[in-house]
Amino acid sequence: MDHLDPLRHARTRNSQDYMTLTGKQVIVLGAGRSGRAAATLAHAKGAQVRLYDANPQASFEGLADGIEGFAGASEETGRASQCDYLVISPGIDTYGSFVKAFAENAGALIGETELAYRFYVGKIVGITGTNGKTTTTELVQRILEHSGLSCVACGNYGVPFSEVVMMETVPDAVALELSSFQLETVVEFHADVAIWLNFSADHMDRYTSLDDYFRAKMQIFINQTAADTAVVREGEELGSLVAQHISFSSEGSAADYHLDGLSIFAGGQKVIDLSETRMRGLHNAENVMSAVAACHALGVSYATAQAALQGFAPPMHRCELIRTLDGVEYLNDSKATNLHALDSALRSQSRPVVLLAGGKEKGLEYDELLVRLKDKARCAIVFGEIAPVLHQTFSQVVETESVETLDQAVKLAQSHAQHGDVVLLSPGTSSFDQFAGYEARGDHFRELVHKLR
Repeated sequence: MDHLDPLRHARTRNSQDYMTLTGKQVIVLGAGRSGRAAATLAHAKGAQVRLYDANPQASFEGLADGIEGFAGASEETGRASQCDYLVISPGIDTYGSFVKAFAENAGALIGETELAYRFYVGKIVGITGTNGKTTTTELVQRILEHSGLSCVACGNYGVPFSEVVMMETVPDAVALELSSFQLETVVEFHADVAIWLNFSADHMDRYTSLDDYFRAKMQIFINQTAADTAVVREGEELGSLVAQHISFSSEGSAADYHLDGLSIFAGGQKVIDLSETRMRGLHNAENVMSAVAACHALGVSYATAQAALQGFAPPMHRCELIRTLDGVEYLNDSKATNLHALDSALRSQSRPVVLLAGGKEKGLEYDELLVRLKDKARCAIVFGEIAPVLHQTFSQVVETESVETLDQAVKLAQSHAQHGDVVLLSPGTSSFDQFAGYEARGDHFRELVHKLR
């Protein structure tokens, strides 16, 4: 079955239709921040807007007068509805029965990102990938602003794109982080520069196959022309792209942007010195390369990019150094919610690793990590819902112990770690078995580490 079937009808529509909402009936699904922003934008553009949420306790407080809110919506509610445009929040399964029910009598199905795009006229740097999106998004914003362009980080990170469009002063550019969920529902979206950081298995609890996930990510290149730019990690198998292709890699020198020690080279010249920044690790080097390449494609000089990197600190929960205790570094990489992120964190370590991994069972296969784990880890401590699976896999190559909670894992890690080691929380899966999100998991790890004596 073609996983994008529900969107085919939308892609045949005239793009100008989306620019005229006066008097149109718009239904928005999802009353979270993105959905509320989409509803507000559509209403401001003259549409008659209804906002639905399946949660019976959903709040619609603070919405503009004229936007109708409906909590506890069901599939029956959807089948009885009718609208010109159905706008989906990224947190709602595009291909689930709830959306399909509302789509039965909808003129077109789009997402919040697509809606906002219809009313934005500035430059767009779109960023996707399984890992590194947020750091790269922050870097693009910082570099562009340092060059004199106003820029807002938005989308899957920061504020919803629809909120940016409604700002009193709309920015010259956006650094738009795009998840696969957001890219599922783009139609006429067009990025001036599209960054593809990497790709590996993730969200297999939502997608029916890895190919479905890949195809959703590939939507970032939709509608790009030869005048646009695609910044892609060397070795990614993406097929033929229409846009100008710029490659980057922290391994080897074949890419347009490559790494030599702490120096980034392009065109045979040293363009960025990472020793003058706080960016460390191969994964962060690639984030910098992609951001610099994207901004350079928009006319930003390397000198300006270097200056912008001064003082930039990687976001929390991404190989964040918590403290050094008894010669052991404790790193918080709670943002590592998939295999590729865990692999990247291990690859970046030069010290022996006591690995803390675990969380929600997402149906991922971890065997591909064994070579890296054997090379980098002194031992592994696994926890949470997925602990039995990880224990069975990891114990093939390293000493592995299983506990129930992160609290127990941290205590056990301290007893195993030796002077010169790294205790690395890099879970390799999401946190929703025991925490509200990766931030809560990382914050709790930080607290536990600071209590160690």
